[in-house]
Amino acid sequence: MTLRRSRALQSLMSMYFHLRAVPPPALRNSAPWFQRLFEDDWDTVRERIGRHREEVLDKLYGDVELLYCGIPPNHAPEGPRSNVVLGGRPVFHNDPAVPPFLLLTASQVGRVAGYLRSTDFDGLWRDARPQLLRPYDVSYAEPEVRGMFAATHRDLTAFYEQTAEYGDAVVKWLVV
Repeated sequence: MTLRRSRALQSLMSMYFHLRAVPPPALRNSAPWFQRLFEDDWDTVRERIGRHREEVLDKLYGDVELLYCGIPPNHAPEGPRSNVVLGGRPVFHNDPAVPPFLLLTASQVGRVAGYLRSTDFDGLWRDARPQLLRPYDVSYAEPEVRGMFAATHRDLTAFYEQTAEYGDAVVKWLVV
């Protein structure tokens, strides 16, 4: 892809926003436990918490947040719209220079899943389109950019629906 934005973001290639489903009985309200949750490999996590479901958003996670919450400042009321990507109760890392973990309870996950299940992607796209296309600055980028956001919306919907079905919580963390 020759879009100007993709070149500008090359230096951020190692930054990801991870969302992991965790059964409530396995949750520990401690930053060291959350740290281990994200350091362990797939099999270790599955053994420790029984099931492992994860969604990973790349360096454009802030743009995905824009899709759900509107143009900054965030116009969404506190609720499922604002909890889809960056929402949750912060659990601060032991190192203040490291981003906090975010925790959504099982009931919050259920509300987010319901919101995503009932929302119309085309309506979200229509509202956020001007802001989401602005960084690309080329008219031919729209189909590809729209497709990327539509795929992310489908993935997030599936993640939250499955997590809600199991009655699990979600722990989120920006991993750099």
